[in-house]
Amino acid sequence: MVENVLYPAYFDAAYSRGEGRRVPRDLAVEEPTVDELAKAVQQVGYDAVIERDKTYVREFEPRGRVLVQDADDAGKSDLLGAVAAYLTALRE
Repeated sequence: MVENVLYPAYFDAAYSRGEGRRVPRDLAVEEPTVDELAKAVQQVGYDAVIERDKTYVREFEPRGRVLVQDADDAGKSDLLGAVAAYLTALRE
């Protein structure tokens, strides 16, 4: 069982690549939440588990993280791109 970890900072348009953003700026959104991430992960077709008390290593305030379970068929970069596309669609 492959389990990927997604932090909101990966998709935050206010962050630079050096600060932790992992998707292109045109796919990033302002201040994403773990609830939005979990919804986008479920839209992609995977199970999502929200851990609200976790903190990304480059941040000081806990924003949580999402565990993506059973993502055996996709690499992490593919998963990040798909989730980012759904995040931008959710915001429109």
